[in-house]
Amino acid sequence: MRELGYGDIEAAADRIAGRVRPVSVAPVDLGGGGPRGQEVWLALEFMQHTGSFKARGAQNFLRAHRDAGTLPDTGVTIASGGNAGLACAWAARQSGVPATVFLPATAPAVKAARLRSYGAEVRLVGTEYAEALAACEEFAATSGALPSHAYDHPLIAAGAGTLLDEILARVPDLGTVVVAVGGGGLFAGVATAARHHGVRTVAVEPRNCRALHAALEAGRPVDVAVDSVAADSLGARRASALALHAARQDGVRGVLVPDEEIVRARQLLWDEHRLAVEHAAATAFAALTAAPDLASEGGKVAVVLCGANTDPGDLVR
Repeated sequence: MRELGYGDIEAAADRIAGRVRPVSVAPVDLGGGGPRGQEVWLALEFMQHTGSFKARGAQNFLRAHRDAGTLPDTGVTIASGGNAGLACAWAARQSGVPATVFLPATAPAVKAARLRSYGAEVRLVGTEYAEALAACEEFAATSGALPSHAYDHPLIAAGAGTLLDEILARVPDLGTVVVAVGGGGLFAGVATAARHHGVRTVAVEPRNCRALHAALEAGRPVDVAVDSVAADSLGARRASALALHAARQDGVRGVLVPDEEIVRARQLLWDEHRLAVEHAAATAFAALTAAPDLASEGGKVAVVLCGANTDPGDLVR
């Protein structure tokens, strides 16, 4: 697979213009607990269509195939922990084609219900993303449906990368962007755009969902064990080659956070800011306490709150 370039992100921005919601940002007061008192902003991407950044990549993927005449009447299929499936189903409905989404049986019920509300056929397979992916690949081969991917595709990553330029337009003098990493689609796209603009990227993973860290250590994408409260969104067994390439570039730093910090960060976002986000979004926010020196080189910090497809019932206390 070829490397991702900034030109891919510019093309994606043109393709999805007017089809996704521009990101909103909000300053956050960390009460002295943040990175050396730096100015910190939250990128509220959980307000995106379908509740996560995945809408950007899904729109870019389907619009590109429609423009090229390669979008079949049999529709599109994808395996997902939930958010990518939601975005794919939403974009497929807009394009007038069916979507078949494969989920692990452990996926939150709220995500499966929302998928069906978009008209998708939902198939529950196995207990991990990798098992759902295998079933999806078999379905694509036999049905003729166009196979999409939750993260490992240049069109998906380029669509996600459009987020960075929007943040920059709202937060001048941005020095660092902080993103959660599962398979690495969001990270690869954002890091590619950030490098073009001279912005540092912090890639944050749960300590027990460390596919990108493992890939860097091994020098290639490798399978890892998956065991985290954020595994429904960040539970990819391996990072993409696109993500590994992006992580090897200058200006990128990796941070691991334990589950207890993720849970605490999610609760803090609710208690102090009334933001109900999923654990993946809280993973990025948790980096502010796990690595308080992440902005020591100066500039403003933006933390991407990537999704909110979660049951907020455990937040109210």
